[in-house]
Amino acid sequence: MSGYGTAVVGVGQTEYSKDSGRSELQLASEAIRNALRDAGLGPADVDGLVTMSVDTNDELFLIRSVGIPSLRWSSRIPFGGGGSAGTVQHAVAAIESGLADTVVVYRAFNERSGRRFGQPGGRVVPPEWNWYLPYGLDTPAKIYSLWFQRYMTHYGVTNEDFGRYSVVARRHAATNPDAWFYQRPITLADHQASRWIVEPILRLLDMCQESDGGVAMVLTSAARARDLPHPPAYVAATALGQVMDGDTLFQYHLPDTTRFPQAEYVAEQLWKRTGLSPADIDTATLYDAQSPSVFFQLEAFGFCGPGEARDYIADGHIELGGSCPVNTHGGLLGEAYIHGINSMVEGVRQIRGTSHNQVAGARHVLCSSGKTAVVFAAG
Repeated sequence: MSGYGTAVVGVGQTEYSKDSGRSELQLASEAIRNALRDAGLGPADVDGLVTMSVDTNDELFLIRSVGIPSLRWSSRIPFGGGGSAGTVQHAVAAIESGLADTVVVYRAFNERSGRRFGQPGGRVVPPEWNWYLPYGLDTPAKIYSLWFQRYMTHYGVTNEDFGRYSVVARRHAATNPDAWFYQRPITLADHQASRWIVEPILRLLDMCQESDGGVAMVLTSAARARDLPHPPAYVAATALGQVMDGDTLFQYHLPDTTRFPQAEYVAEQLWKRTGLSPADIDTATLYDAQSPSVFFQLEAFGFCGPGEARDYIADGHIELGGSCPVNTHGGLLGEAYIHGINSMVEGVRQIRGTSHNQVAGARHVLCSSGKTAVVFAAG
């Protein structure tokens, strides 16, 4: 019997596409209905909702659409994709404090057929952006590249090194029927032939997708989870890490921009709370909006030392059959970009033993979005 207090008991999604033909409200509703069906529960069992602050779906419209009679908990986490794993932390806080019994985490959007998520937009931005917009820093690729470039210069890392991660992600996606890039692997030569987005740092095949779709997870108490259809994915620990001089996008004020101190702080909390170490993690999903972010997280969580992610990846550690396979669903580059929530669904499936690219005997899965993370455990 597990000593953990909360578990994921249901997961659901829509198809991943570039043109869903439906509203974001419908995508969220479908994903939630699918997750509840998977959990063996109904809308009346739900009394909490958690999503990200950038989600456009109003909770009141959503409960009417899904058929949820009433809520006693709702919350939203900021920090963009870096906060995605923090949605689980909010759900756990609600359940273990007694403020909710069953919480649904969801995210849905039309980021390809609607407003292109990775493109400059006409939205109103906070005043601090006045330090950046005049210099042309108006897309995530441009913004993060200045952070990545310091790492490359310091450790002698090249774009070709980043490409080795992209090849692995696409290889995993190619054997995942849910992935947009199913049956479409790439070679390192393909990566190097793709056009520059920010030369000499990021190419097209270093970038995550812009996807249409919805994803949801159902969480409840560990005691209740034992009576539901699927093996629970217990929440061993969750953590959030923010540090002075850190930023959601603009990491330039950190004292050492070759590191990811927020992720290091998250790792410190997770290993302390669980008693685990990187050697105990059977597989991981790491937020990969751009391929270099995987390098920073591998080092921050202690899978390898500073500047060693290049060799760790090149030596095959993150591939299926390696010491810690990473993004077995294909990641945000290969499966879909649903702000990283879909990567946590893959973590749950690994614990259940139902992943399309199953890691044999997976008992501990790290799902990191950098500034937030969760460790799922088997019973």
